[in-house]
Amino acid sequence: MIGIFDSGLGGLTVTRAIRDRMPHADLVYLADSAYCPYGPRPVDEIRARALACGRWLVDQGVRIVVVACNTATAAAIELLRHELPVPVVGMEPGVKPAVAATRRGKVAVMATSGTLASDRFRALVTAYAADVEVYALACPDLVEQVEAGATSDEQTRTLIAGHLAAVPDADVIVLGCTHFPPLTPLISACAGPEVTIIDTGPAVAAQTARIAERIGLPKGSGMLRCYTTGEPQAVAPAFANIWGEVLPLIGIDLPS
Repeated sequence: MIGIFDSGLGGLTVTRAIRDRMPHADLVYLADSAYCPYGPRPVDEIRARALACGRWLVDQGVRIVVVACNTATAAAIELLRHELPVPVVGMEPGVKPAVAATRRGKVAVMATSGTLASDRFRALVTAYAADVEVYALACPDLVEQVEAGATSDEQTRTLIAGHLAAVPDADVIVLGCTHFPPLTPLISACAGPEVTIIDTGPAVAAQTARIAERIGLPKGSGMLRCYTTGEPQAVAPAFANIWGEVLPLIGIDLPS
């Protein structure tokens, strides 16, 4: 099995990319909904939650852990790789492909405040964007909209337009949070057809597939089991909205 976790529903976009890349893989998804969003939380708390999620997935028998959250990756990926006995795949904003795609030399990164304030993000900008202007857009309100299942309503469009008004000359937008791919149609409509949108979910799926091949992960039945540390009845409608169909959802108490 492959284990995937996020603070909430955003990691389902990565799960979909993995499912598309590896249709026979058995997947276990954990949404730490009781602590969503991670973005504004202290780094030590994010690390503790990420480690608890990773350990729980390993206890379920997964052989790869995917951190489907930019904030958790930025805060805890080294810790997870040190503490967990299985390979750990992280993700980060697609600054490198954005720099390759920009024509104006102006890139906007939509993410959480935790991701944008991290050493890992600053290192990405230093390494790949020395000659490019990178605009950091903290968008915690959009995480809340996705968690509420409001991926196509007028309020969400208004919020997106407000964020993008600060970067009218950017010609590439990086989705630096896994919650944001479901908002791509609205983001594209607000930004205009000439703006390129970068989503790193497919790259994470490709890396997961490479690791699965390297460790000899056998093909499964294509099973997907979903768990949440929140109230299943409360988050199930938004789960279905993001995934496109109803998913059985099991509530758990996650040890700290």
